[in-house]
Amino acid sequence: MSEINQRIRVHIGDITKLAVDAIVNAANTSLLGGGGVDGAIHWAAGPELLAECRTLNGCKVGEAKLTKGYRLPARYIIHTVGPVWQGGGKGEAHLLASCYRRSLELAVAKDCRTVAFPAISTGVYRYPKDQATQIAVGTVSAFVGQNAVPETVIFCCFDQQTAELYQQALLRLAGA
Repeated sequence: MSEINQRIRVHIGDITKLAVDAIVNAANTSLLGGGGVDGAIHWAAGPELLAECRTLNGCKVGEAKLTKGYRLPARYIIHTVGPVWQGGGKGEAHLLASCYRRSLELAVAKDCRTVAFPAISTGVYRYPKDQATQIAVGTVSAFVGQNAVPETVIFCCFDQQTAELYQQALLRLAGA
């Protein structure tokens, strides 16, 4: 396995429980909470997160913004807004890759050595998991190949099926 792949891990569990420098939130454009991962992060972080998010004036699709982690074990939350799947012809792949790059850029700016990502856009935004996984792994691998920080990136998966998609994508990338 390459040095790059040694810096990327797959974990099954609750992203709000990870003791990392930053977790990434699959947010909506308002940044004021929602369902899925977004709702879980807002609930676990506490009302201070919502108060800070209200000062950020939302976030565009493909972009990212950073807040404190508040009651989470993570120091920071990086909020990124993934694209809603519309069949693949509306720039969704470019926007999803941008979510990962922009999040990692914010992590570097705050010297975050460990960052955890959920499967952005694969829930209510209906991005096909196999395609989203390839974009996530490819984008993150390229970034860590060019940057010393973050030292470790974790793809935190809600279930075994999603984790297996990430493991397979990493193996393909390594040429196994």
